[in-house]
Amino acid sequence: MSWSRKFDEPIPLPRGRQLVTLKEAGTHITKLPKAEHEAPEWQAAMEALILVATHGGPTMFARIGVMRALNRHVERVFDPSRKDKHWGKRKLKRDE
Repeated sequence: MSWSRKFDEPIPLPRGRQLVTLKEAGTHITKLPKAEHEAPEWQAAMEALILVATHGGPTMFARIGVMRALNRHVERVFDPSRKDKHWGKRKLKRDE
C-alpha cells in the first residue's frame, strides 16, 4: 500500500490544479490554514486518505472524502421546475 496511488479520476481544485495521488491530496490538506484544516470535513477526508494509503482500500473512498470537504459550503438547491414523476398504480386492461 502506498501514498503514490492515483485516484480513478483527478480531483479538480478551484484554481485549475488537480489532485492526482493520495500524497498530493494529503499535502494539500496539511497546507490549509489551521482553522480550515481542523474542520470536521477535512479531518474525515484525511482519515479516509490514511486508511486507503495504509490498508489498501479503494481510492474512491478517499476521493469522496476530499470532494465532500472541498464542497462543504455548497448548498444543494431543490429545482421545482423539474417534471414530477407519476408513481401511481398502473391501470390494467382488465380494470377498465
